[in-house]
Amino acid sequence: MSGIYIHIPFCKQACFYCDFHFSTSLKKKEDMILSLIKEIEIRKKELGDTTVETIYFGGGTPSVLSTQEIKELINAVYANFKVVENPEITLEANPDDLSEEKIIALSKSPINRLSIGVQSFFEKDLKLMNRAHNSEEAKKSLSLATQYFKNISVDLIYGVPDCSNAEWRENIQTALSFGIPHISSYALTVEPKTALETLIAKGEIKNVDEEKAQAQFYILIEELDNAGFIHYELSNFGKENFFSKNNSSYWLGKSYLGIGPSAHSFDGKQRSWNVRNNAKYIKSIKENELPIEREILSLTDRYNEYVMTGLRTIWGVSIEKIKQDFGGEFIDYLENQSKKHIEQELLYIENNILRTTQKGKFLSDGIASDLFMLN
Repeated sequence: MSGIYIHIPFCKQACFYCDFHFSTSLKKKEDMILSLIKEIEIRKKELGDTTVETIYFGGGTPSVLSTQEIKELINAVYANFKVVENPEITLEANPDDLSEEKIIALSKSPINRLSIGVQSFFEKDLKLMNRAHNSEEAKKSLSLATQYFKNISVDLIYGVPDCSNAEWRENIQTALSFGIPHISSYALTVEPKTALETLIAKGEIKNVDEEKAQAQFYILIEELDNAGFIHYELSNFGKENFFSKNNSSYWLGKSYLGIGPSAHSFDGKQRSWNVRNNAKYIKSIKENELPIEREILSLTDRYNEYVMTGLRTIWGVSIEKIKQDFGGEFIDYLENQSKKHIEQELLYIENNILRTTQKGKFLSDGIASDLFMLN
């Protein structure tokens, strides 16, 4: 089984923290959609006989597309790939795009899962992040969406300057009050060359407090555990049967095809990515050329990637898989590097699976990097 990711590189306005690829000009939207469809056609043999089980519209802001434009892209996937009978088809959406008319139209389309970028229900947080929606739009969009969709995920951001722990709990409880079955939640991160980095450097916005972010991460775990959610990946929480199939396939090492500028693909041994420029992408596709770079992953690269993704998930790192796929040298290295983290109660081994403890969850990426083997 494979997944197809379609990158829609347009946004109404730039969020201060974002370092994803997008443009705030929609002038090339029509050309972009034609190019996305053409890239799907050009790459139809890349997945071989593998069946597509997920289609994911990410960005950018995919909800800036009309429902008809979304249908055209889905139709292109069906025309060029084998697709399972009931695929998970996700659309990332911003609250300000989700009018009742738009939600009803989407509910009648093949889209069966919405990922709504709420981030916060507090006006001050939304302004600090330069989000395009306000708090009332966020609540209204969820109230409407839950009438037409069962499978909805909400994005929330923690560690926002001046967001107290009490306000953070209120954010979580507000999201839960709509009965949504999935929450993705991320720490506010200061990425290089973003507006957030510049504003912090100028002293216009307070810097991110990592200790507060860590405290709010554990508040998140506590609140969602009490609400019956399963913490199945570092940043993702779902009710039973509502895990993101698309994202889970990434973490479980399945192949996927990335369509659109800046989109990444993976076939198990090779990673590739498209050019991060709309004009260059469109020009190349018009000339029947893929604007793509490829990288063959070494055995060490694949081991490091498996450790990174495994420690972030409830599935952990299988000692048996390390032995089978990578060999004794990697087992010895992993066991040796893990010792101090096990002693510090950040990692534990159970049924031959290495996992993070509750204390180690927030630190999982740093722990993983310590388990990486250097080339």
